[in-house]
Amino acid sequence: MPERTDTTDPVQLTFGQRVHRARTRAGRTRAYVADVMGHSVEWVKAIERGAIGMPRLPKLLKLAQVLGVEDITDLTGDDRITAATYTKAEHGELPLIKQTLTRYRLAPADRQPEPADVLSARLRQVWKVWHARDERAGNQTIGHRTRIVQMLPALLDDARHSARMLEGADRRRALVAEAEANHLAQLFLSFQPAPDLVMLTGDRAMTAAQDADSPRAIAAAAWYVNHVHRDAGEAAEARVDLAEQAAALLSSKEDPDHIARRGLLYLAVALSYAKTGQAGDAWRYWDKAEAAAKRLGDDYAHPWLIFGRGVVDGYAITMYNDLVQPAKALDVADELDLRTIPSATRRSYHLIETARAHTLLGESAAAVAYLKKARDESLETIKYNLFTRGALPGLAKSGPRMVREDAASLAQELGVPA
Repeated sequence: MPERTDTTDPVQLTFGQRVHRARTRAGRTRAYVADVMGHSVEWVKAIERGAIGMPRLPKLLKLAQVLGVEDITDLTGDDRITAATYTKAEHGELPLIKQTLTRYRLAPADRQPEPADVLSARLRQVWKVWHARDERAGNQTIGHRTRIVQMLPALLDDARHSARMLEGADRRRALVAEAEANHLAQLFLSFQPAPDLVMLTGDRAMTAAQDADSPRAIAAAAWYVNHVHRDAGEAAEARVDLAEQAAALLSSKEDPDHIARRGLLYLAVALSYAKTGQAGDAWRYWDKAEAAAKRLGDDYAHPWLIFGRGVVDGYAITMYNDLVQPAKALDVADELDLRTIPSATRRSYHLIETARAHTLLGESAAAVAYLKKARDESLETIKYNLFTRGALPGLAKSGPRMVREDAASLAQELGVPA
């Protein structure tokens, strides 16, 4: 079917057709747009043919600038820029976490510092809650974010206090605990309307890890900092360099923890390259991550970073999606055994990514089915996921009637206007 031209009634143009029209009018090649946007040519093609929907507002504005479009409605037409697509849902306890992170105690606290081993035990408990299945209380589902918020503020305060008051080796162990507590805060804040706090917790975690002079803690901090910049579409070269530097600090001895953290950093690099459409480099580093997971054995998973064979395979789905190869993503998803991933939040995420692959292929019924599976694994993972919030309104308006009804019902349950 030939592509639309300027003779087509502009009111009837889809978003992708409007992008194609603007690009050709501006004399821009797909390769140029892909390079400036930090994506692959396949991503631009997918936008233009409608396989990928309208991006979120920051990327939409950048696309308009690249195409020389002054009035953004020239791209969006009559499509409404809804809050469901362009804003993040706010957890009811977000103000409490904000208050905890922005409160400074300048006078010494009138209490003894918590021993580092006690902080470590508390951290293990919070990580266990974060990765666990949802709890049920009557007709109410209590998700992982809601459950850890009962423990996280005190843990952040106590870890910060101990790192300030203890000395020597005990202080370094408390700093490692402080870094981990900030990782948990960063995870709580992800997909929340608080980008400044996400950056703050990432920076605090890296600072604490460096002050502790702990290669393991630095590696974990680098993994989470990579997530922040990758999701924001920023600093591709810098985040690759950070991951490689952190990996080089880890010893080469046969320590499972070191192998896992190094493999996780290789995975961070692979995801960064996939995000920018550099398939060769992406799969080269994915192979390194897979090799690390194989060295650890099929049954291994890091106790809180959850690195292992299942997670490495699961992130291959995301990489194929970012490279706009959804059929290959589904080939991986068909073989993925979710039972090898001991984290409900991670299982839910990989199911959402499988739904994203089906959406790229226009398979709305399968996409909704996988989103419902993701909901069953972890309600608060899917509730705050940006793909879910952006895709459900469209799924509720297209496809067979049963698909529309299921998508609308799920959107209502998650609080997404559809």
